[in-house]
Amino acid sequence: MSNADKLASRLSEIVGEANVTDDPEKLKALAVDGETPGVMVAPGTIEETAKVVAYAHAEKLAVIPRGSGTKMGLGGIPRKVDILLSTRRMNRYSDYDIANLTLGVECGLTLAEIQVKLAGEGKGYFVALDPPHTALATVGGIVATNDSGPKRFLYGAARDIILGIKAVSPDGSIVSWGGKAVKNVAGYDMTKMMIGSMGSLGIICEISFRITPRFDADATLLISFDSLNAAAGYLRKLLHSKFYPASLELMNARVAAAVAASAGLAGSYVAAIALEGIEEAVARQIAELSEMGRQEGGTDVVTLKDQPHREFWIAYRDLADTLAIAAPNLVILKSNFILSKVVEMVSAYEAALLKAGLEGALVCRAGNGILYAAIPLGDNLAGKTSDLVSLVARLTDESVKQGGNLIVQRAPREIKEKVSVWGQSRSDAVVVRSLKEKLDPSGILNPGRYVAGV
Repeated sequence: MSNADKLASRLSEIVGEANVTDDPEKLKALAVDGETPGVMVAPGTIEETAKVVAYAHAEKLAVIPRGSGTKMGLGGIPRKVDILLSTRRMNRYSDYDIANLTLGVECGLTLAEIQVKLAGEGKGYFVALDPPHTALATVGGIVATNDSGPKRFLYGAARDIILGIKAVSPDGSIVSWGGKAVKNVAGYDMTKMMIGSMGSLGIICEISFRITPRFDADATLLISFDSLNAAAGYLRKLLHSKFYPASLELMNARVAAAVAASAGLAGSYVAAIALEGIEEAVARQIAELSEMGRQEGGTDVVTLKDQPHREFWIAYRDLADTLAIAAPNLVILKSNFILSKVVEMVSAYEAALLKAGLEGALVCRAGNGILYAAIPLGDNLAGKTSDLVSLVARLTDESVKQGGNLIVQRAPREIKEKVSVWGQSRSDAVVVRSLKEKLDPSGILNPGRYVAGV
């Protein structure tokens, strides 16, 4: 019996033969940055997951967790992929306490499934997360990558609404942190350490969320501007005003053409503001913020409600997927920066793209200090690789200069081989390495994909 057959046989004993995939063609389609897994296994419970990881630990086999696959482009090139561990069969509710605004779920449920279920409870509730791929992304993948969307401005990120996590550690032990009643303790807050760790410290299997009652009304305000200074000035004024919208976004003309053109908007830059609350308050904010926009140089103002409002934010969040279908070899960059440096960062990206002869769809979380750039390289990857590598280096330096860093969220392997996907190395890399050495000394979980190449 070959090593591959032995591996598949042993995993079949744990999860059942139907839940193990060793077909070469199917596995090739599941490759992570060109690295084809030796086998894919789909445990149905946290206990089965623990047994799979314990076996991998004993045999020193590399394990990479996977939900729906929407986040697999993030991170460095894996050193090896012996086992691809699918979490999709872990899709149950472990706790459903609507009265106390808490919800416990297994990692394989999609966020969309959870939101639909919560919306049907009483007047409606929701998990306050709106990352891209909401319809497909599993909550395990969202939490493991600390993904977030435009509503981060109002509700915060995953670490702000998660009460506890149950995970499988690299040696196969089942461990829990946090819960409904969280006490202050000394040492690392492991719940928050697990969020965004990409499964490199443990495989997240269950998550306890704080849920939020639904609002009475919502709407979107879109205001176009001819100049970056005018658009940023308006958003800065709003940021320091009495208003507190759910989202505070800035997009360039390429994004506006893709997601706001149907609303009749045209402009070099468009501000997108989501408003939520009681109906009278939303109506008053629309009127006052529209007038403020005109005073600050806005050339056109459009209000979206009901279905157009919902469709706009879905298209806005999932724009990268739309671009990827139309143009192969899409690269996505993410910079964070000091909140007051919106103009400097957007200008730096525009200048760098122009110099490299590339086009980019720019989306700025103007209330959070985050800038995304989706850059389609097209079919001529080889001819554009050098320019893209130089672009990443230049924008990484600019992000650091403005108080942040840059992450390559998605790129072809040929690009990843030539850049630092996690940006400029900082002092926190020492902490990450230390944690990895303590929790996963054999380096079996997601080897090479997380910060500092751990």
